Amino acid sequence: MKKRSAFAPVYLALVLILMYLPILVVVLFSFNGDSSRNAAITFSGFSLQWYAGLFSPEKGYSDALMTSLRIALLSVTVSSVLGTLGAVGMLRKKLKSSLLARAGNATLSLFEQMTMLPIMIPEIILGIAFLALFSALRLPFGELTLVLSHISFCVPYIYITVKSRLSTLDPALNEAARDLGASPVRAFMTVTLPLIAPAVISGSLLAFAMSMDDFVISFFVNGAQTTTLPLKVYSSVKVGVTPSVNALCTVMLGVAFLIVALGQLISAGGARRRKRQDAMIREAT
Repeated sequence: MKKRSAFAPVYLALVLILMYLPILVVVLFSFNGDSSRNAAITFSGFSLQWYAGLFSPEKGYSDALMTSLRIALLSVTVSSVLGTLGAVGMLRKKLKSSLLARAGNATLSLFEQMTMLPIMIPEIILGIAFLALFSALRLPFGELTLVLSHISFCVPYIYITVKSRLSTLDPALNEAARDLGASPVRAFMTVTLPLIAPAVISGSLLAFAMSMDDFVISFFVNGAQTTTLPLKVYSSVKVGVTPSVNALCTVMLGVAFLIVALGQLISAGGARRRKRQDAMIREAT
């Protein structure tokens, strides 16, 4: 058995410190009781004063939050449909194209790689590209352009999760439903969709978190009358980081952790259900 190096725990500890120490500092100073100008650099005791009235109309965070929620919900709703249907269609196309020429298979692979481009291309390049595109189309910058741009990078997250789930499904289940007289749509709605629902929900939660957190692309396609929460935070820290911004970031961080945890629970529950279904199928056969 290979002996683990004594330096490994030290290296892991350094990596974790570099990753999470800045976040811990933000959370700590969100509870700072100091109300002076030095509140962002000196800690004088715990207090919840910066959380009180955080989303009051005077600070403008509530309007920005509602805008971000609307954009995220619309983007994820459309992306979940596009990503799910895309994953199902690509899988069935691959199954049907097993006897096609190599050129056809290469084309399918190219389409799949193009689907992943929005999450591989740097966000600043995507932002500039969307800015040029929407300007050429003469679309008014605002919630419409924000939703369209967010859909572009939300679809791949849902596509990847649904595709990985579909690859583990037994094609005989859908074929059995078709043999029993179900139409392709009904077989999908009653057999395939319930089995991939945990993956759809998990991918949608991840896409929702990415949409709520996006700043770079939103900065380029944002309108004068529309401000998302990350853009509001950016405008607030131009004159210095205040404890109220730290409190807002702490709330956003907590919500992001809850979304990720919920997605993991849904994925784990789906895995347990798949194991039970596989066991029932084995017993039946």
